[in-house]
Amino acid sequence: MKPLTPRALAFAIALAAAPGMAAAQSGANVCPLGAFTCPVVKNDFALCKKNDLLDFYVPGLPTEGDRAASPSEVNGDTFSSPDSNLFHLSGHTSLQRLDQLLRADDLAYNVDTTAYDAEGHIRYQERGMLFSADSMKGTTDPEYGVADNVQYQLLSSRGNGTAAQAIVLDQDHSKFHGVTYSTCDIDRRVWEIRAKSMTMDEDKGRGYARDVTMRLKGVPFLWLPWMSFPIDNQRQSGFLYPSFGKRGRAGFMVSIPYYWNIAPNYDATFTPTWYADRGGMLDSQFRWLTTTSRGVLNLDYMPHDKQAGRNRGYLTLSNQTTLPWDLRWNTSIAHATDKEWFQDFGQNLTTSTVTLLGSSSYVTKSTDWWNAGIGADWYQIVTPGLSDRAAPYRRLPRLYFNAERPIGRPGGPEWGINAQAVRFVQPEKIGGERFDFYPYLAWPLQGAAWFLRPEVGVRYTGYNLPQPVAPGGPTHPSRTTPIFDVDAGLIFERDVHLFGSDYTQTLEPRVYYLRVPYRNQNDIPLFDTQPLTFDFWQLFTTNSFSGADRQMNANDLSLALTTRFLDQDGVEKLSASIGQIRYFDPQKVTLYPGGKAVDYSGSNYVANLTIALSDNWRLTGSQQWNPNTDETDVSTVGLQRRLWGDGIVNFDYRYRRNLLEQASMSAEIPVGAAWKLVGGYTYSLRDKRAIDAFAGIEWDSCCTAIRVLSRRYVYDYRGDSNNAIMFEIQFKGVGSYGQKAGSFLQNAILGYQ
Repeated sequence: MKPLTPRALAFAIALAAAPGMAAAQSGANVCPLGAFTCPVVKNDFALCKKNDLLDFYVPGLPTEGDRAASPSEVNGDTFSSPDSNLFHLSGHTSLQRLDQLLRADDLAYNVDTTAYDAEGHIRYQERGMLFSADSMKGTTDPEYGVADNVQYQLLSSRGNGTAAQAIVLDQDHSKFHGVTYSTCDIDRRVWEIRAKSMTMDEDKGRGYARDVTMRLKGVPFLWLPWMSFPIDNQRQSGFLYPSFGKRGRAGFMVSIPYYWNIAPNYDATFTPTWYADRGGMLDSQFRWLTTTSRGVLNLDYMPHDKQAGRNRGYLTLSNQTTLPWDLRWNTSIAHATDKEWFQDFGQNLTTSTVTLLGSSSYVTKSTDWWNAGIGADWYQIVTPGLSDRAAPYRRLPRLYFNAERPIGRPGGPEWGINAQAVRFVQPEKIGGERFDFYPYLAWPLQGAAWFLRPEVGVRYTGYNLPQPVAPGGPTHPSRTTPIFDVDAGLIFERDVHLFGSDYTQTLEPRVYYLRVPYRNQNDIPLFDTQPLTFDFWQLFTTNSFSGADRQMNANDLSLALTTRFLDQDGVEKLSASIGQIRYFDPQKVTLYPGGKAVDYSGSNYVANLTIALSDNWRLTGSQQWNPNTDETDVSTVGLQRRLWGDGIVNFDYRYRRNLLEQASMSAEIPVGAAWKLVGGYTYSLRDKRAIDAFAGIEWDSCCTAIRVLSRRYVYDYRGDSNNAIMFEIQFKGVGSYGQKAGSFLQNAILGYQ
């Protein structure tokens, strides 16, 4: 039968979600052991089964093109035509135009009026929708159609449901009466939207429903006169689901976010929040992305705090901009109106005990052999009772230049420079200017199983001070220090057979010699320098201080040994390292004048261990033993066990002599296909009390996730505790209601997913 030209009407549903569902059913990606955070799959439908409607999906239909300019084609096993305009088709009938395909047992089509009437086993498909119906009739020009007793499935999401009647209005709009909507399995509706009417706008990616009842397990729990919800992944302006909970010392809170999709590369979120103990606050976030810049601005503002009796706020700004000549301008700003902000609005010990906010802004340039920058760093004390005098010096400005380049051909000797100039400002302290310059020569040599890198340089540090550090001292103190070091190592390998498997074992001895003559530095100020925390990598550095105000003296030899076990795929199953610095001269340079020199023969012994016992077990540990006091200074142990695919259990122990001793446990334990127990407990053995404890339950089904948590945690250095209850219900593909318990669990449980 030759093609007919009248426009065809089409109802359709697509299987756009099919590839995603197939991937989900094949097994979720398991987060590797040791990962600090695991990626969270948005709207994970791994537990869903395929919609039976997808069985009659026809692949290969066009997804682009102009329907109005496309011809229509009708087909059937048999047909009759009482006149030249009316056709009756029976048996495997179809009416198709471009992406639209209607199939039925019987089909009548009028060429003049473009009217059609389909009966029996209706199956309809287009780029946006797929559905079945008992009957369907309408016209192709104008495009209009009505179907009765409809069961539908959307294209770009798992959205599906039923309707007493469906009306196709045009290519992008459909209307339903007596309709349901859900992303759940058709035969297992955990949640469902029931509405008197619903309009699907495929162009905007939104659904609009009137006289709405939301049901959970068939029980109505919310009625709304009107509702808008997403039917695909397009960003849309509108209110998001409210959240509630308890935040710091602000009390019970409830918030209703509004998302504003300003443009494809701009958006904003405004979140009015009411705190029972303090009043109203507006949290705002603005994001931008252009060809030369990207950034985020956050502003939390409370016009009147009922307890503090004043307005309060907190601002953060992060921006990265590309300038001409390959310059980069990076800015990061954080500022609070008062020192009590984090204690009042922090949600845990980490945020409520923030002591310092740092801000910076730099213009930088990098090439393949040098980098340079100019900018500023400044700080704000945000700890109640701590004087602003305790804030670090502001660096206004700071210039730096670093370079490293071979002399002649690559692989030979190389020269380098590390230089910076800084002006230090602190309103309550004496400031000054500092220039630090370190040129050096090095010769890195290496072979298949060895490396050797000698380096020699001279470090000059000079100051311009408004007054001396000590009465009678210089206002232009300086320090010139030659530095010589040699780093060398060997790598031995052998094949071993252990526990029924073949491995490659390495043995990697390493030696590092450092020579720096002593220079008296009592007349040099302390602007930004502190002792570095000692660890394994401190064995191979030229200075034990951060900043340039102190340069250690050294006549040291570091000895270290590392061994690794690699499986046949090159995956590291075990890594163990141990090392120590041997001192041939006393460590005379101290942070403050008059400090006691270190006259030990050796540093702490430091050791690190990582063992991947299997794909499901991981053990990590570090130890620092002080041979001069016969005591352990630092010790950490961590054990991770993967349970049944996506479960996890973590055990951790942390010890630092005279400072802390803590033990913690956290877990995500599957107890079925959908249920999980979650919890965590951190106990301070030094203080003999728990500092953070939470427990809860999580139910994650095909289309719904519910999380309920109870928590008690210490929120300040005084040891004051707070109780919190978090509840979140997520309707996958639509939104979530309650506090973001999922985000909390991702940060609280190592390996949570």
